[in-house]
Amino acid sequence: MPHLIDNKVYFVTGNDKKVLEAKQVLSNYSIQIEKIKMNKIEIQSDRLESIVSYALKQMPEDSRRIIVEDSGLFVKALNNFPGPYSSYVFRKIGCEGILKLMQNETIRTAKFVSIIGLRNKNKEIFIFKGEVDGKITYKKAGRFGFGFDPIFVPNGCEQTFAQMRIYQKNALSHRGKAFKAVGEWVCSQMTKHI
Repeated sequence: MPHLIDNKVYFVTGNDKKVLEAKQVLSNYSIQIEKIKMNKIEIQSDRLESIVSYALKQMPEDSRRIIVEDSGLFVKALNNFPGPYSSYVFRKIGCEGILKLMQNETIRTAKFVSIIGLRNKNKEIFIFKGEVDGKITYKKAGRFGFGFDPIFVPNGCEQTFAQMRIYQKNALSHRGKAFKAVGEWVCSQMTKHI
């Protein structure tokens, strides 16, 4: 992997576990990531892309390469709820609340989607997407991860995301895929000094 001349991106988030996941993926591309505090305005929208784009457009002028990430759990039996409202729903009812809503459901298909927006030094915005299909469990399992990880099993696996170590989760997860796309894109742009 070639060494980037300017290999740093700044992650606007309050979630330290998201930062750890990002660092683990982006280290494979010789990209450093640093968490920063910046006023992030989140609009109400049914589209994660709109939420991320708006947040980046409203951020103060900055010469650094900045990223914002938003993700959602889309449960088929619940008409794709909680979707873009996942962090709010998690704070209000948690994993237990989703399991209660699903208690009489036999079709437990779900997917996690992650959208990452990157604003470069020229204030251009680029969007990256990752998603993973899976199912909702009947009970919580695991002590790793965060959010709805204890109730989501990706297709082809026996374990929830919360039962996986960070490198195992990143190899499969929506956020891992989206950050991999970011890493590949930044490396492809290195000669352009984005």
